[in-house]
Amino acid sequence: MHERDITLRVLRSIDEISAQAWDSLASNWLPASLSGSSSSSTLTSSAASTPQETAESLSEGRYYNPFISHSFLLALESSGCVGERAGWLPTHLALQSGEELLAVAPAYIKLHSQGEYVFDHAWADALHRAGGSYYPKLQCSVPFSPVPGPRILSSPAIDRDVAERILGEGLIQLCKQIECSSVHLTFLPREQWETLAQVGYLQRVDQQFHWHNAEYADFDAFLDSLSSRKRKAIKKERAKALEAGIEIEWVTGSELKEHHWDAFYSFYIDTSSRKWGSPYLNRQFFSSIGESMADDILLVFAKRDGRYIAGALNMIGSHALYGRNWGCIEHHPFLHFELCYYQAIDFAIQRKLPRVEAGAQGAHKLARGYVPTPTYSAHWIAHGGLSAAVEDYLLRERDAVELDHELLKAHAPFKKT
Repeated sequence: MHERDITLRVLRSIDEISAQAWDSLASNWLPASLSGSSSSSTLTSSAASTPQETAESLSEGRYYNPFISHSFLLALESSGCVGERAGWLPTHLALQSGEELLAVAPAYIKLHSQGEYVFDHAWADALHRAGGSYYPKLQCSVPFSPVPGPRILSSPAIDRDVAERILGEGLIQLCKQIECSSVHLTFLPREQWETLAQVGYLQRVDQQFHWHNAEYADFDAFLDSLSSRKRKAIKKERAKALEAGIEIEWVTGSELKEHHWDAFYSFYIDTSSRKWGSPYLNRQFFSSIGESMADDILLVFAKRDGRYIAGALNMIGSHALYGRNWGCIEHHPFLHFELCYYQAIDFAIQRKLPRVEAGAQGAHKLARGYVPTPTYSAHWIAHGGLSAAVEDYLLRERDAVELDHELLKAHAPFKKT
């Protein structure tokens, strides 16, 4: 394919591309390290509504990440969670050859650094003190979702590495044209992180805590893999969480109704007001995803005396269960761990999902079987002085993260072999 055949197009809404066209690119992505594998503990697949369908699609090697789906990103836009008032202006970049869509990158002009989970406030402050302006900036990510996944989606009609290079360079050119300070691609796969470094992006590393499914038959089999002390601690936590007559309920697919969202939203608002003051997501957003992607959603509720008192939202992908939001209106010891960590593990085992990703931060997850896992982001900064300073900082930060990673791994709760 000749360069003259290729054009870059800026989209002010994801709705300018059909869901079928967008999702076909998203489903084409598969980590190079996993291509050709058929192990259910590592291979990706499409979302499924039953354990049998999950296992079958795993063996077929299809990929599905609900956060980069057209439905999820459109729900954010149509509900107003992203847009001018929210300070997230959709500015998606599409690579085309004639009318053929070759690649896309979900991007936003940002007027602040909220809802990203890769913190650059110190960079903004440094540029401000130097007399510059850090905002607006160009952010390639899934808003409000610290979920790893591809940030450049491409068609089989173009070499993936080529598409990533072109869109990586295209984001820089767009940044210059609209006079942004910088470009940031966050929570992207290592392969894309390495490719973008070759076209001038700075590399940043952090970590999350993920649970990995060693093809456990059930939760007890997972417990058997832990040291005796950790196994006993988890059993005690689970018993304590439910001792006040609390029952657990899973809701997904066609069972998901508006009254479930009413209950969950009250929990979400409570947590949001205590943690960061105002919620990123509104009630309309939850109805939108409930209508368009119910089979990709798992709500885990705690019920006492016939009333929901706590809930956790999870999204179901092909290769992972993604823990997202949690909240409660009654406090009970260890209930957060039960709903967000142990129930997620139980569900993943039943669906034969390879992994549970429980969101950002939280070294306390280590004792619950979630192990440190690197996350990656790529950054291009227009101001030469700030770029050089950030590059030096990131080199030292990566060393510190690697050291912390090794220390945490040494304290994993599993039996020593």
